[in-house]
Amino acid sequence: MVARLFILLLVCLSAVSTAAAQTRRTVVADSVTRHPLPSAAVFDRDGNVLGMTDNRGRLPYISADDFPVTLRYLGFHERTVGALTADTVFMTESTTELPEFQVETRQHKVLHVLAYVREYSTLSSYTDTVFMFREKMVDFMLTPDPKVRFQGWRLPRVIKSDSYYRFTNAQGLDSVSSRCNNHFSWSDWIGLVPSPAMPGPVRRAEFAADTVFGKYSPTEIWTRRNDRVTVDVNVLADTTSRKWVPNLSAFFKKHLDFENFRVRYNYDGVADDSIAMTDLSAYSFSIESDGRGREMFKFNRQDEPVYVSTFGEVYILDKEYITVKEAKKWKNRKFETENLEIIVPAEAPELTPSVRELAARVNAINHIDVRTDLAPDRRLIGRRVKVQNIGERAFSLLKQLTGITAIRAHRSWNKSWKTFRDDRKSRNRQ
Repeated sequence: MVARLFILLLVCLSAVSTAAAQTRRTVVADSVTRHPLPSAAVFDRDGNVLGMTDNRGRLPYISADDFPVTLRYLGFHERTVGALTADTVFMTESTTELPEFQVETRQHKVLHVLAYVREYSTLSSYTDTVFMFREKMVDFMLTPDPKVRFQGWRLPRVIKSDSYYRFTNAQGLDSVSSRCNNHFSWSDWIGLVPSPAMPGPVRRAEFAADTVFGKYSPTEIWTRRNDRVTVDVNVLADTTSRKWVPNLSAFFKKHLDFENFRVRYNYDGVADDSIAMTDLSAYSFSIESDGRGREMFKFNRQDEPVYVSTFGEVYILDKEYITVKEAKKWKNRKFETENLEIIVPAEAPELTPSVRELAARVNAINHIDVRTDLAPDRRLIGRRVKVQNIGERAFSLLKQLTGITAIRAHRSWNKSWKTFRDDRKSRNRQ
C-alpha cells in the first residue's frame, strides 16, 4: 500500500513539473541591457508570421513543425532559433546609417521622404490561404510649417512595387502569381505621424525607459539609448493610442475586430529633449484582424469569415527639404516604373529561403502564355455584334432615343451578373 502511494506521488509530481515546463514561456531580451523586447515578430520556417512577443517579451505558442523560427525586431539583428532550449533568447542591437538631408531654410519648407517598404500579409479562411510578400519604394511629402500653402501626403505613395502571391487550398495544393484580385494588406494605411512628445523620464537622459499605461494594458513603451529613441505602441490598449494611426479611424468606427495592432517607431540622432520628423529612421507594424473591412470579402463566401494579418517594415532612405515649387513637381510627376529600381537598405535582413523560392517561382511565370491560354468568359466581355441593314439600323436608333435599348441592356447586365454570382456561390459551397 505504501509503495502504491509512493508511486502515485511520483506520478503527480512528474505531471506538475511537466505542466510547469509547458507553461513556462521563453522571453526575448536585449543582449546588453537584458530588458525584454515587446512586439518582436516571430516567423515560422515558411516565412509566415506566427505572432508577436507580448509586453513582457514572451514568445507566443510555437509548435514543433514551425521550427526553425526567425525573430525580427526593428533596430536589432535578426535571430534564427532552431529550438527553445533556454528561458531567454537574446538579440543584438544593430546600427543605422542615417541619410544626409538638407537643413530647412527660408525657401526650402517642404520635407520629402523616400522609403523602402517590406511587408508580409496573409489572408486565411477555413479552406484557403493567400500569402503575399511585397517590396515597395514609396515617398512622403510633409509640411512641418502650417503656414506653407501646400498639401502634402503622410500616407505612403507607391513609386515602384513588386508583389509575390502564393495561393494554397485545403488539400495543400498551391499556385503562385504576381497579382491578386483582392487587396487585403494594411500597409498602405500606416503612414507618418507628427513628431511625438517624449515623456519626462526619457528627456535629457542617456539611458532611460518609461511606460505609458492605457485603460487595459501598457499602450506606449519608450526607450532611450544615447541619441536613439524607440517607442512601441499597442494601439488596442486605449482609444488615445489611435493617434498613431489616424488614417484607420474609420475602420475602428465600423467595429472591425482587430486581434492585434502594434506599431514601433525608431528615431536616431535625437539631440535634446524633443523629437523632430527628420530623426525618424524606420518604423514597423503588426496588424491582425477578423476581416478586412467594408465587407469586401462577403461576395465570394458570404458565410465564411476571413482572417488577415500584415507585418511590415519601413526604412527611411532619404530626407530632403525642398521648395514648394519642387514639391508640386514631385506631386504631379509620372514615374516610369520599368526604369526604376527597388533599393534595399543595408540594415534590412536577408530574405528567408521560402520567400526567395516564392519570388523565383513568380519570376519564372511566362505571362504571355498564361494570357493566350485563358478562355474569356463572354458573359463578362459583352454580346456578339450583329451586322444590321438600313432598316434595322433606323429601328435601333429609334429604340435608343426612346430609352428602350438602355432598359433592355440594364436587364441583360443584371441577368448576366446574377448568373455569374450564383455560379460562384455554387462553386464555393461545393
